[in-house]
Amino acid sequence: MRVLHLAAEVFPLVKTGGLADVVAALPPALAEQGADVRLLLPGHPAVLDGVKHARPVATLGPAFGSARSTLLLGRMPKTDVPVYVIDSPYHFRRDGGPYQAPDGSEWPDNLQRYAYLGWIAAHLAFGELDDKWTPELVHAHDWHAAMACAYLAAHPPTSAASVFTVHNLAYQGVFPHDDARLLGLPARFMQPAGLEFHGQICFMKAGLKFADRVSTVSPTYAQEIATPEFGAGLDGVIRGRVGEVSGILNGIDDAVWNPATDSALAARYKADTLAGKALCKSALQLEARLAQRPEAPVLTVVSRLSSQKGLDLVLAVLPELLRHGAQVVVQGTGDPALESAFAIAANANPGAVALHVGYDESRAHRLIAGADMILVPSRFEPCGLTQLYGLRYGTVPVVRRVGGLADTVTDGETGFAFGEATPFALQAGLERAMAAFADAPRWYAMMQAGMAQNLGWAGPARQYMALYEEACRARRESPRQAPSL
Repeated sequence: MRVLHLAAEVFPLVKTGGLADVVAALPPALAEQGADVRLLLPGHPAVLDGVKHARPVATLGPAFGSARSTLLLGRMPKTDVPVYVIDSPYHFRRDGGPYQAPDGSEWPDNLQRYAYLGWIAAHLAFGELDDKWTPELVHAHDWHAAMACAYLAAHPPTSAASVFTVHNLAYQGVFPHDDARLLGLPARFMQPAGLEFHGQICFMKAGLKFADRVSTVSPTYAQEIATPEFGAGLDGVIRGRVGEVSGILNGIDDAVWNPATDSALAARYKADTLAGKALCKSALQLEARLAQRPEAPVLTVVSRLSSQKGLDLVLAVLPELLRHGAQVVVQGTGDPALESAFAIAANANPGAVALHVGYDESRAHRLIAGADMILVPSRFEPCGLTQLYGLRYGTVPVVRRVGGLADTVTDGETGFAFGEATPFALQAGLERAMAAFADAPRWYAMMQAGMAQNLGWAGPARQYMALYEEACRARRESPRQAPSL
Protein backbone atom coordinates (compact mmCIF):
# COMPACT_ATOMS: atom_id res chain seq x y z
CA MET A 1 0.00 0.00 0.00
CA ARG A 2 1.22 3.49 -0.89
CA VAL A 3 0.90 5.73 2.17
CA LEU A 4 1.57 9.46 2.49
CA HIS A 5 2.20 10.87 5.99
CA LEU A 6 1.94 14.61 6.51
CA ALA A 7 2.89 16.53 9.61
CA ALA A 8 4.35 19.86 10.71
CA GLU A 9 7.47 18.42 12.33
CA VAL A 10 9.77 15.42 12.29
CA PHE A 11 12.79 14.36 14.33
CA PRO A 12 15.67 15.19 13.97
CA LEU A 13 14.90 18.15 11.70
CA VAL A 14 12.14 20.04 13.56
CA LYS A 15 10.92 18.97 16.99
CA THR A 16 8.73 20.68 19.57
CA GLY A 17 7.32 17.51 21.14
CA GLY A 18 6.58 13.81 20.80
CA LEU A 19 4.76 14.26 17.47
CA ALA A 20 8.14 14.68 15.76
CA ASP A 21 9.39 11.37 17.20
CA VAL A 22 6.28 9.52 16.01
CA VAL A 23 6.46 10.95 12.49
CA ALA A 24 10.13 9.96 12.29
CA ALA A 25 9.75 6.39 13.55
CA LEU A 26 6.38 5.17 12.28
CA PRO A 27 7.04 5.38 8.49
CA PRO A 28 10.16 3.15 8.59
CA ALA A 29 8.25 0.66 10.75
CA LEU A 30 5.43 0.64 8.19
CA ALA A 31 7.96 0.11 5.41
CA GLU A 32 9.15 -3.01 7.24
CA GLN A 33 5.53 -4.21 7.10
CA GLY A 34 5.56 -3.84 3.30
CA ALA A 35 4.10 -0.35 2.88
CA ASP A 36 5.46 2.10 0.31
CA VAL A 37 5.67 5.16 2.56
CA ARG A 38 6.49 8.81 1.91
CA LEU A 39 6.36 11.96 4.01
CA LEU A 40 5.08 15.45 3.21
CA LEU A 41 6.56 18.29 5.28
CA PRO A 42 6.43 22.08 5.32
CA GLY A 43 9.68 23.62 4.13
CA HIS A 44 10.87 24.92 7.48
CA PRO A 45 14.51 25.99 7.14
CA ALA A 46 15.82 23.05 9.15
CA VAL A 47 13.87 20.67 6.92
CA LEU A 48 15.25 22.20 3.73
CA ASP A 49 18.74 22.08 5.21
CA GLY A 50 18.45 18.49 6.45
CA VAL A 51 16.68 16.57 3.70
CA LYS A 52 19.06 14.73 1.36
CA HIS A 53 19.18 14.84 -2.45
CA ALA A 54 16.13 17.10 -2.80
CA ARG A 55 14.99 17.80 -6.37
CA PRO A 56 11.95 19.64 -7.74
CA VAL A 57 8.94 17.62 -8.86
CA ALA A 58 6.34 20.38 -9.29
CA THR A 59 6.04 24.15 -9.34
CA LEU A 60 3.00 25.55 -7.52
CA GLY A 61 1.25 28.86 -7.22
CA PRO A 62 -0.11 31.29 -6.78
CA ALA A 63 -1.83 29.63 -3.82
CA PHE A 64 -2.66 30.48 -0.19
CA GLY A 65 -0.96 33.86 -0.44
CA SER A 66 2.25 32.61 -2.01
CA ALA A 67 3.08 33.72 -5.57
CA ARG A 68 5.14 30.59 -6.24
CA SER A 69 6.51 27.59 -4.40
CA THR A 70 8.23 24.36 -5.32
CA LEU A 71 7.46 20.81 -4.27
CA LEU A 72 10.72 18.96 -3.70
CA LEU A 73 11.33 15.23 -3.33
CA GLY A 74 14.29 14.00 -1.30
CA ARG A 75 15.11 11.54 1.45
CA MET A 76 15.16 11.74 5.22
CA PRO A 77 18.54 11.60 6.94
CA LYS A 78 19.33 8.26 8.59
CA THR A 79 16.09 6.44 7.66
CA ASP A 80 16.23 7.28 3.92
CA VAL A 81 12.40 7.49 3.80
CA PRO A 82 11.30 9.50 0.71
CA VAL A 83 10.00 12.94 1.66
CA TYR A 84 8.21 15.71 -0.19
CA VAL A 85 9.05 19.21 1.05
CA ILE A 86 7.07 22.37 0.30
CA ASP A 87 9.70 24.99 -0.49
CA SER A 88 7.66 28.16 0.09
CA PRO A 89 9.73 30.93 1.71
CA TYR A 90 6.62 33.13 1.85
CA HIS A 91 5.03 30.64 4.28
CA PHE A 92 7.97 29.06 6.10
CA ARG A 93 10.38 31.76 7.21
CA ARG A 94 13.95 31.58 8.42
CA ASP A 95 13.12 33.17 11.76
CA GLY A 96 10.88 31.79 14.52
CA GLY A 97 9.54 28.28 14.91
CA PRO A 98 7.07 26.04 13.12
CA TYR A 99 4.05 27.63 14.81
CA GLN A 100 5.27 30.79 16.48
CA ALA A 101 7.04 34.02 15.51
CA PRO A 102 10.26 35.05 17.29
CA ASP A 103 8.27 37.05 19.86
CA GLY A 104 6.36 33.90 20.90
CA SER A 105 3.06 34.86 19.24
CA GLU A 106 1.31 32.57 16.78
CA TRP A 107 2.23 33.23 13.17
CA PRO A 108 -0.70 35.33 11.86
CA ASP A 109 -0.92 33.28 8.64
CA ASN A 110 -0.96 29.81 10.27
CA LEU A 111 -4.34 29.17 8.66
CA GLN A 112 -2.85 29.59 5.18
CA ARG A 113 0.42 27.84 5.99
CA TYR A 114 -1.18 24.63 7.22
CA ALA A 115 -4.17 24.68 4.89
CA TYR A 116 -1.56 24.70 2.11
CA LEU A 117 0.03 21.58 3.60
CA GLY A 118 -3.30 19.74 3.48
CA TRP A 119 -4.16 21.08 0.03
CA ILE A 120 -0.90 19.76 -1.45
CA ALA A 121 -1.49 16.37 0.17
CA ALA A 122 -4.92 16.18 -1.47
CA HIS A 123 -3.51 17.07 -4.87
CA LEU A 124 -0.75 14.49 -4.50
CA ALA A 125 -3.49 11.99 -3.69
CA PHE A 126 -5.29 12.88 -6.91
CA GLY A 127 -2.11 12.28 -8.91
CA GLU A 128 -1.57 15.87 -10.07
CA LEU A 129 1.82 16.68 -8.58
CA ASP A 130 3.93 13.56 -9.07
CA ASP A 131 2.98 11.35 -11.99
CA LYS A 132 5.35 8.64 -10.76
CA TRP A 133 3.75 8.11 -7.32
CA THR A 134 0.20 8.53 -6.04
CA PRO A 135 -0.78 7.52 -2.49
CA GLU A 136 -3.64 5.13 -1.84
CA LEU A 137 -3.96 6.47 1.70
CA VAL A 138 -3.20 9.84 3.30
CA HIS A 139 -2.32 9.80 7.02
CA ALA A 140 -2.63 13.28 8.56
CA HIS A 141 -1.10 14.02 11.98
CA ASP A 142 -2.76 16.56 14.28
CA TRP A 143 -4.47 19.83 13.42
CA HIS A 144 -1.66 21.14 11.22
CA ALA A 145 -2.33 18.36 8.69
CA ALA A 146 -6.08 17.91 9.23
CA MET A 147 -7.27 20.01 6.29
CA ALA A 148 -6.07 17.28 3.94
CA CYS A 149 -9.13 15.29 5.04
CA ALA A 150 -11.48 18.15 4.14
CA TYR A 151 -9.89 18.71 0.73
CA LEU A 152 -10.17 14.99 -0.02
CA ALA A 153 -13.84 15.00 1.01
CA ALA A 154 -14.46 18.05 -1.20
CA HIS A 155 -13.26 16.14 -4.25
CA PRO A 156 -15.04 12.75 -4.38
CA PRO A 157 -13.22 11.61 -7.57
CA THR A 158 -10.05 11.26 -5.47
CA SER A 159 -9.93 7.58 -4.54
CA ALA A 160 -7.33 7.84 -1.76
CA ALA A 161 -8.59 7.09 1.75
CA SER A 162 -7.60 9.11 4.81
CA VAL A 163 -6.67 8.47 8.43
CA PHE A 164 -6.42 11.32 10.93
CA THR A 165 -4.44 10.88 14.14
CA VAL A 166 -5.13 13.05 17.17
CA HIS A 167 -1.86 13.51 19.05
CA ASN A 168 -3.25 16.13 21.44
CA LEU A 169 -6.87 17.29 21.24
CA ALA A 170 -6.09 20.40 23.29
CA TYR A 171 -4.32 22.04 20.34
CA GLN A 172 -6.99 22.49 17.69
CA GLY A 173 -6.01 25.11 15.12
CA VAL A 174 -8.89 27.56 15.66
CA PHE A 175 -9.18 30.63 13.40
CA PRO A 176 -11.67 33.46 12.73
CA HIS A 177 -14.68 32.39 10.68
CA ASP A 178 -14.18 35.34 8.33
CA ASP A 179 -10.91 33.76 7.18
CA ALA A 180 -12.78 30.76 5.76
CA ARG A 181 -12.66 32.41 2.34
CA LEU A 182 -8.89 31.79 2.32
CA LEU A 183 -9.36 28.01 2.37
CA GLY A 184 -10.83 27.60 -1.11
CA LEU A 185 -13.59 25.24 0.04
CA PRO A 186 -17.31 25.38 -0.73
CA ALA A 187 -19.32 27.47 1.75
CA ARG A 188 -21.19 24.40 3.01
CA PHE A 189 -17.97 23.24 4.70
CA MET A 190 -18.21 26.22 7.03
CA GLN A 191 -21.41 25.03 8.72
CA PRO A 192 -21.62 23.30 12.13
CA ALA A 193 -21.70 19.99 10.22
CA GLY A 194 -18.30 20.95 8.82
CA LEU A 195 -15.48 23.11 10.17
CA GLU A 196 -17.52 25.69 12.11
CA PHE A 197 -16.79 25.58 15.84
CA HIS A 198 -18.47 28.08 18.16
CA GLY A 199 -18.43 30.77 15.49
CA GLN A 200 -14.88 30.02 14.36
CA ILE A 201 -13.08 27.60 12.03
CA CYS A 202 -11.43 24.53 13.59
CA PHE A 203 -8.83 22.52 11.68
CA MET A 204 -8.91 19.68 14.20
CA LYS A 205 -12.61 19.29 13.47
CA ALA A 206 -11.82 18.90 9.76
CA GLY A 207 -9.86 15.75 10.55
CA LEU A 208 -12.43 14.41 12.99
CA LYS A 209 -15.33 14.98 10.59
CA PHE A 210 -13.89 14.05 7.21
CA ALA A 211 -11.21 11.37 7.69
CA ASP A 212 -12.32 7.88 6.74
CA ARG A 213 -10.96 6.69 10.06
CA VAL A 214 -9.71 8.50 13.18
CA SER A 215 -7.03 7.27 15.56
CA THR A 216 -5.48 8.49 18.77
CA VAL A 217 -2.18 7.56 20.35
CA SER A 218 -3.43 5.28 23.13
CA PRO A 219 -6.53 3.16 23.81
CA THR A 220 -7.40 4.98 27.05
CA TYR A 221 -7.14 8.40 25.41
CA ALA A 222 -9.49 7.20 22.65
CA GLN A 223 -12.11 6.61 25.34
CA GLU A 224 -11.31 9.79 27.28
CA ILE A 225 -11.74 12.21 24.36
CA ALA A 226 -15.34 11.09 23.93
CA THR A 227 -16.11 12.60 27.36
CA PRO A 228 -16.65 16.26 28.30
CA GLU A 229 -13.73 16.17 30.75
CA PHE A 230 -11.13 15.36 28.09
CA GLY A 231 -12.98 16.19 24.85
CA ALA A 232 -11.96 19.89 24.71
CA GLY A 233 -15.37 20.79 23.30
CA LEU A 234 -15.15 18.21 20.51
CA ASP A 235 -16.39 15.18 22.46
CA GLY A 236 -19.76 15.31 20.69
CA VAL A 237 -18.04 15.14 17.29
CA ILE A 238 -15.99 12.17 18.48
CA ARG A 239 -19.02 10.36 19.86
CA GLY A 240 -20.58 10.89 16.42
CA ARG A 241 -17.79 8.72 14.97
CA VAL A 242 -18.59 5.79 17.25
CA GLY A 243 -16.92 2.64 15.95
CA GLU A 244 -14.58 4.67 13.74
CA VAL A 245 -12.12 5.94 16.38
CA SER A 246 -9.20 3.69 17.34
CA GLY A 247 -6.54 3.97 19.99
CA ILE A 248 -3.13 2.72 18.86
CA LEU A 249 -0.39 3.10 21.42
CA ASN A 250 2.75 4.90 20.29
CA GLY A 251 6.01 3.07 20.22
CA ILE A 252 9.51 4.47 20.50
CA ASP A 253 12.46 4.25 18.17
CA ASP A 254 14.33 1.54 20.02
CA ALA A 255 17.45 2.12 17.93
CA VAL A 256 17.65 5.77 19.02
CA TRP A 257 16.53 5.04 22.58
CA ASN A 258 18.73 2.11 23.56
CA PRO A 259 20.94 2.28 26.67
CA ALA A 260 23.13 -0.50 25.30
CA THR A 261 24.22 1.59 22.30
CA ASP A 262 23.46 5.22 23.24
CA SER A 263 26.52 7.35 22.46
CA ALA A 264 25.15 10.24 24.57
CA LEU A 265 25.63 8.30 27.81
CA ALA A 266 28.60 8.25 30.15
CA ALA A 267 28.33 4.44 30.20
CA ARG A 268 26.17 1.93 28.37
CA TYR A 269 24.20 -0.81 30.03
CA LYS A 270 21.58 -3.54 29.66
CA ALA A 271 18.89 -4.97 31.93
CA ASP A 272 21.20 -7.76 33.10
CA THR A 273 24.25 -5.50 33.53
CA LEU A 274 23.10 -2.35 35.30
CA ALA A 275 26.49 -1.16 36.59
CA GLY A 276 26.60 1.34 33.73
CA LYS A 277 23.44 3.01 34.97
CA ALA A 278 25.12 3.82 38.29
CA LEU A 279 27.91 5.50 36.31
CA CYS A 280 25.31 7.47 34.35
CA LYS A 281 23.81 8.62 37.65
CA SER A 282 27.14 9.81 38.95
CA ALA A 283 27.82 11.62 35.67
CA LEU A 284 24.42 13.30 35.81
CA GLN A 285 25.00 14.48 39.37
CA LEU A 286 28.30 15.97 38.24
CA GLU A 287 26.83 17.62 35.12
CA ALA A 288 23.83 19.03 37.00
CA ARG A 289 26.01 20.13 39.95
CA LEU A 290 24.16 17.91 42.36
CA ALA A 291 25.80 16.51 45.46
CA GLN A 292 27.67 13.30 44.68
CA ARG A 293 25.41 11.03 46.75
CA PRO A 294 24.96 7.58 45.17
CA GLU A 295 22.31 6.69 47.76
CA ALA A 296 20.08 9.69 46.95
CA PRO A 297 17.07 9.02 44.71
CA VAL A 298 17.43 11.21 41.61
CA LEU A 299 14.15 12.23 39.98
CA THR A 300 13.96 13.86 36.55
CA VAL A 301 11.37 15.80 34.58
CA VAL A 302 11.86 16.13 30.80
CA SER A 303 8.80 17.98 29.64
CA ARG A 304 7.11 21.04 28.31
CA LEU A 305 6.63 23.23 31.37
CA SER A 306 2.86 23.63 31.51
CA SER A 307 -0.11 23.09 33.75
CA GLN A 308 -1.24 20.24 31.49
CA LYS A 309 1.93 18.37 32.40
CA GLY A 310 1.14 18.76 36.11
CA LEU A 311 4.42 20.46 36.90
CA ASP A 312 2.77 22.77 39.42
CA LEU A 313 2.12 19.56 41.36
CA VAL A 314 5.85 18.78 41.31
CA LEU A 315 6.59 22.22 42.74
CA ALA A 316 4.03 21.64 45.49
CA VAL A 317 5.64 18.39 46.63
CA LEU A 318 9.25 19.50 46.08
CA PRO A 319 9.90 20.47 49.74
CA GLU A 320 8.80 17.04 50.89
CA LEU A 321 10.95 15.33 48.26
CA LEU A 322 13.99 17.27 49.43
CA ARG A 323 13.18 16.44 53.03
CA HIS A 324 13.45 12.75 52.04
CA GLY A 325 16.91 13.40 50.58
CA ALA A 326 15.85 13.29 46.92
CA GLN A 327 17.51 15.23 44.11
CA VAL A 328 15.48 16.69 41.21
CA VAL A 329 16.66 17.60 37.71
CA VAL A 330 14.28 19.40 35.31
CA GLN A 331 14.67 20.08 31.59
CA GLY A 332 12.00 21.97 29.70
CA THR A 333 10.57 25.25 28.57
CA GLY A 334 7.12 26.77 28.45
CA ASP A 335 5.08 28.70 30.99
CA PRO A 336 7.29 31.58 32.22
CA ALA A 337 5.79 31.32 35.70
CA LEU A 338 6.78 27.65 35.94
CA GLU A 339 10.23 28.35 34.53
CA SER A 340 10.69 31.05 37.15
CA ALA A 341 9.41 28.86 39.98
CA PHE A 342 11.80 26.02 39.13
CA ALA A 343 14.66 28.52 38.78
CA ILE A 344 13.91 29.88 42.25
CA ALA A 345 13.84 26.33 43.63
CA ALA A 346 17.17 25.52 41.98
CA ASN A 347 18.79 28.68 43.36
CA ALA A 348 17.42 28.00 46.84
CA ASN A 349 18.55 24.36 46.86
CA PRO A 350 22.00 24.10 45.26
CA GLY A 351 23.19 20.54 45.05
CA ALA A 352 19.64 19.20 45.26
CA VAL A 353 17.64 20.86 42.45
CA ALA A 354 18.84 21.64 38.93
CA LEU A 355 17.07 23.28 35.98
CA HIS A 356 17.90 23.47 32.28
CA VAL A 357 15.53 25.81 30.41
CA GLY A 358 15.14 24.68 26.82
CA TYR A 359 15.33 21.30 25.12
CA ASP A 360 18.50 19.43 24.31
CA GLU A 361 18.10 15.93 22.83
CA SER A 362 21.43 14.58 24.02
CA ARG A 363 20.88 16.01 27.50
CA ALA A 364 17.44 14.36 27.60
CA HIS A 365 19.11 10.98 27.05
CA ARG A 366 21.60 11.67 29.85
CA LEU A 367 18.89 12.83 32.24
CA ILE A 368 16.72 9.79 31.68
CA ALA A 369 19.62 7.34 31.88
CA GLY A 370 21.09 8.95 35.00
CA ALA A 371 17.90 9.35 37.02
CA ASP A 372 16.30 6.70 39.22
CA MET A 373 12.74 7.92 38.53
CA ILE A 374 11.01 9.99 35.87
CA LEU A 375 7.98 12.09 36.82
CA VAL A 376 5.01 12.42 34.45
CA PRO A 377 2.13 13.79 36.60
CA SER A 378 0.04 15.03 33.65
CA ARG A 379 -3.51 16.27 34.02
CA PHE A 380 -4.12 14.59 30.68
CA GLU A 381 -1.70 12.72 28.45
CA PRO A 382 -2.67 11.33 25.03
CA CYS A 383 0.20 8.86 25.08
CA GLY A 384 3.38 10.25 26.53
CA LEU A 385 6.80 9.16 25.37
CA THR A 386 9.02 10.11 28.28
CA GLN A 387 7.62 7.35 30.48
CA LEU A 388 8.41 4.90 27.65
CA TYR A 389 11.95 6.23 27.47
CA GLY A 390 12.14 5.80 31.24
CA LEU A 391 11.02 2.18 31.02
CA ARG A 392 13.54 1.51 28.27
CA TYR A 393 16.36 2.99 30.37
CA GLY A 394 15.42 1.35 33.68
CA THR A 395 14.23 4.68 35.08
CA VAL A 396 11.06 3.94 37.00
CA PRO A 397 8.10 6.18 35.99
CA VAL A 398 5.82 7.88 38.50
CA VAL A 399 2.75 8.89 36.51
CA ARG A 400 -0.85 9.99 36.77
CA ARG A 401 -3.30 7.26 35.76
CA VAL A 402 -4.60 8.89 32.55
CA GLY A 403 -4.36 8.31 28.79
CA GLY A 404 -1.30 6.49 27.56
CA LEU A 405 0.30 6.67 31.00
CA ALA A 406 -2.39 4.31 32.27
CA ASP A 407 -1.80 2.01 29.28
CA THR A 408 1.98 1.76 29.63
CA VAL A 409 2.84 1.79 33.36
CA THR A 410 1.74 -1.10 35.56
CA ASP A 411 1.38 0.20 39.09
CA GLY A 412 3.76 -1.50 41.51
CA GLU A 413 5.39 -3.61 38.77
CA THR A 414 7.01 -1.28 36.24
CA GLY A 415 6.26 2.05 37.92
CA PHE A 416 3.83 3.91 40.15
CA ALA A 417 0.51 5.48 39.17
CA PHE A 418 -1.67 7.86 41.15
CA GLY A 419 -5.24 9.02 40.59
CA GLU A 420 -6.26 12.61 41.29
CA ALA A 421 -4.30 15.58 39.92
CA THR A 422 -3.50 16.88 43.40
CA PRO A 423 -0.28 17.35 45.37
CA PHE A 424 -1.62 14.92 47.99
CA ALA A 425 -2.12 12.13 45.42
CA LEU A 426 1.28 12.75 43.80
CA GLN A 427 2.94 12.76 47.20
CA ALA A 428 1.30 9.43 48.08
CA GLY A 429 2.59 7.94 44.82
CA LEU A 430 6.08 9.26 45.46
CA GLU A 431 6.12 7.88 48.99
CA ARG A 432 5.36 4.42 47.59
CA ALA A 433 8.13 4.89 45.04
CA MET A 434 10.60 5.99 47.73
CA ALA A 435 9.76 2.95 49.82
CA ALA A 436 10.42 0.68 46.84
CA PHE A 437 13.69 2.49 46.09
CA ALA A 438 14.87 1.69 49.62
CA ASP A 439 14.26 -2.03 48.91
CA ALA A 440 17.10 -2.73 46.47
CA PRO A 441 15.98 -6.20 45.27
CA ARG A 442 12.47 -4.96 44.57
CA TRP A 443 13.80 -1.84 42.82
CA TYR A 444 16.10 -3.80 40.53
CA ALA A 445 13.21 -6.15 39.68
CA MET A 446 11.06 -3.16 38.70
CA MET A 447 13.85 -1.69 36.58
CA GLN A 448 14.34 -4.97 34.77
CA ALA A 449 10.60 -5.50 34.27
CA GLY A 450 10.35 -2.12 32.56
CA MET A 451 13.39 -2.74 30.38
CA ALA A 452 12.06 -6.16 29.34
CA GLN A 453 9.01 -4.69 27.61
CA ASN A 454 8.80 -4.50 23.82
CA LEU A 455 8.26 -0.77 23.26
CA GLY A 456 9.21 -0.55 19.59
CA TRP A 457 7.07 0.32 16.57
CA ALA A 458 6.60 -3.12 15.00
CA GLY A 459 3.36 -3.87 16.89
CA PRO A 460 1.79 -0.42 16.37
CA ALA A 461 2.81 -0.52 12.70
CA ARG A 462 0.84 -3.75 12.21
CA GLN A 463 -2.18 -2.12 13.85
CA TYR A 464 -1.90 0.90 11.57
CA MET A 465 -1.69 -1.33 8.50
CA ALA A 466 -4.95 -2.98 9.55
CA LEU A 467 -6.50 0.46 10.11
CA TYR A 468 -5.39 1.57 6.64
CA GLU A 469 -7.12 -1.43 5.08
CA GLU A 470 -10.27 -0.59 7.04
CA ALA A 471 -10.13 3.06 5.89
CA CYS A 472 -9.69 2.03 2.25
CA ARG A 473 -12.72 -0.26 2.46
CA ALA A 474 -14.73 2.54 4.02
CA ARG A 475 -13.66 4.95 1.26
CA ARG A 476 -14.77 2.48 -1.42
CA GLU A 477 -18.08 1.65 0.21
CA SER A 478 -19.21 5.00 1.64
CA PRO A 479 -16.80 7.89 1.04
CA ARG A 480 -17.11 10.86 3.35
CA GLN A 481 -18.38 13.90 1.48
CA ALA A 482 -18.99 17.58 1.99
CA PRO A 483 -21.87 18.58 4.26
CA SER A 484 -25.14 19.08 2.42
CA LEU A 485 -26.79 22.50 2.42
